[in-house]
Amino acid sequence: VYTTSVVKLFEEKADALEHYLAEEMSQSGGSSMQLPSAADVEAAIEGRTYRRGVGGLFLSANHQKVKRLAPLPPGHKLEDFFRLRFMSSSSHCLQSANLAVNNGVPEEVILACLLHDTVQALMRVDHGWWGAQLYEPYVSEKVAFAIRYHQALRFYEDKDAGYNYPELYRAVFGQDYQPEPYIEATYKMVRKHKWYDLPRAVTVNDLYSFEKGVNPSLEQFADIIGRNFKQPKEGLGYDNSPVAHMWRSIEFPDHPL
Repeated sequence: VYTTSVVKLFEEKADALEHYLAEEMSQSGGSSMQLPSAADVEAAIEGRTYRRGVGGLFLSANHQKVKRLAPLPPGHKLEDFFRLRFMSSSSHCLQSANLAVNNGVPEEVILACLLHDTVQALMRVDHGWWGAQLYEPYVSEKVAFAIRYHQALRFYEDKDAGYNYPELYRAVFGQDYQPEPYIEATYKMVRKHKWYDLPRAVTVNDLYSFEKGVNPSLEQFADIIGRNFKQPKEGLGYDNSPVAHMWRSIEFPDHPL
């Protein structure tokens, strides 16, 4: 039955649950699949040995043994985290940023697309808010705004902007899922905000399946990062910023305390 066992299988994939699911759906024709209800998804909780919201660095694929992580170099930069810690989301984010470039959006939106899901290495639940917090000291207010609110906007269609509700969400959350009241309230607030187009552009340039044959590299975005990301000279996690501990948690996910 698709409702429990397959959802569990997909969630155990350490690299991008949603995007893995999207590819499976596109190959099999999502409309013909038996989709779970929100109650089915809820009922599956006690059948797991982990919680869905935990970050990708703290889980192993299919509950196999984890591998030792390579140490980050001294004074490590954003690029080092992409290479050595953001492995589960980097391909998706690179493709999203690449699509944003092709669509001719402003650099701040491109950077937001590049960063929007990387915090899922640390935490998946409320990743929009977590992601904005992680990057706020180093990016513009507009970039942080786009990252923070893409999470709420993704549940709401805007066909005029070119965004349809992703079919895969009916599998991940349940076909009758209704976002929590705080998501609804956030959407209504952002919908009226002067910067609504920024997080909406992130959802439009998000990808819900991997594009075959498209493999952008981080080097393609080096200039955009250089112009829009304030890299601390001490290295991320060592600049005494309010979010330094978050970067250290991503650097050292094997520390027991």
